[in-house]
Amino acid sequence: MTAPEPTIVATSGGHRVGARTRVLFDALVHHAVDLSGVHGRRPRVLYLGTAVGDAEHVTSRVGEAARVAGFDLTPLHLFPMPNVEDVEGTVLGHDVVWVMGGSVANLLAVWRVHGLDDILRRAWRAGVVLAGVSAGSLCWYEGGTTDSFGPELRPVTNGLGLLPYGNGVHYDSDGGRRPLIHRLVAEGVFASAHCTDDGVGLVYRGTELVEAVAEQRDKGAYVVSRDGDRAVEERIEPRLLPAPPG
Repeated sequence: MTAPEPTIVATSGGHRVGARTRVLFDALVHHAVDLSGVHGRRPRVLYLGTAVGDAEHVTSRVGEAARVAGFDLTPLHLFPMPNVEDVEGTVLGHDVVWVMGGSVANLLAVWRVHGLDDILRRAWRAGVVLAGVSAGSLCWYEGGTTDSFGPELRPVTNGLGLLPYGNGVHYDSDGGRRPLIHRLVAEGVFASAHCTDDGVGLVYRGTELVEAVAEQRDKGAYVVSRDGDRAVEERIEPRLLPAPPG
């Protein structure tokens, strides 16, 4: 079972602290799984931790979150080499790809060395739901704002470009991201940008933004567009998702 058309869920969330585990999957991850249309069996989720260097402790915590959620999770590691022989078959054999945050610049470079950028594009067209948080959001766009290069935020402009926009993540928790994305749009680096507060996700069918959703109250999504030589921001009120069990 796959989504009926190419689907991306780009978020600044998806995780929460558990009572008995370090990490649980929050409503945004569950929503990505729901959009895949899987039923009658356990959802198959592929985890990409490239942006944190495939850190084993992070993979372990995400695996525990998947167990609690009732998902079958497969980590696809690229360090020190791919941990599966058939990378494309592994990706296409899953319902959802969930990409962890971290360094989007490093993620993009490593993916391209291994041809994973093209594989993910084919998976998207085949109906595998692509989703992720922070770097796992930025990667699907033309680019956005990142701290991949150091504490001072800088633009990244070589994203996969499945979504023809810029992207701003952590819009309400990192004070430098809003002014930088406004400047990039005003200067024409991006024609427009789609941005999320923490706990908010954007759902795309094909390249069309169809809905903003949230796992926290009083959060927003935003479209930043160019008007002459300045940027104009429009707030989108997200739909609050039901809290997942666990």
